[in-house]
Amino acid sequence: MGDPRRLRPKYESPRKIWSKERIEEERKLLEEYGLVSMRELWIMQKELKRVRREARRLLSLGEKGKIEGRKLLDKCMRLGYAKEGVNLDGLLALTIRDILERRLETRVLKRGLAKSMKQSRQLIAHGLITVKGRRVSAPSYIVPVSEEGTVTYYKPINLEAPVMAQRTAEKEATTPEAAKAPAVGRAEGDVSG
Repeated sequence: MGDPRRLRPKYESPRKIWSKERIEEERKLLEEYGLVSMRELWIMQKELKRVRREARRLLSLGEKGKIEGRKLLDKCMRLGYAKEGVNLDGLLALTIRDILERRLETRVLKRGLAKSMKQSRQLIAHGLITVKGRRVSAPSYIVPVSEEGTVTYYKPINLEAPVMAQRTAEKEATTPEAAKAPAVGRAEGDVSG
């Protein structure tokens, strides 16, 4: 059977844990993109670091690196991190926002399938969103450019229905009647329950 493969961490925690500027910047990103924890942001930052590191390595190889760099460029364009016609130097200019814009929860909001990031994340987590006809329940799924047009609902949903208002109105309407009505099937003095 053998030993299980060695699992690598998906994120790197920052070197300066208590840097006020970094914390404020990351909190703004958390709110803007609907992320639940810093860990999600750090995972996306590690992906950005990986792309930049590979681009720097390929640039250092010179002409040979430019030929090999085509594969990295194609991947970044396919995932939507970079625009068409960008070169390896352009990959070094990528930001964390370029990566976060490609997450499924952001794409659902941008397509108008949800009213807020929180609702977008909830729809995805409950399995109500499909990509290319297949249900995806991971808000962190990176949507390739070719699949962006196929992001839809799994089944028709009416987000305009005021469900909570209806429930409270029904509850208020039935509460006074329930208090006035006697318990059915119980005689006075019956202690058995």
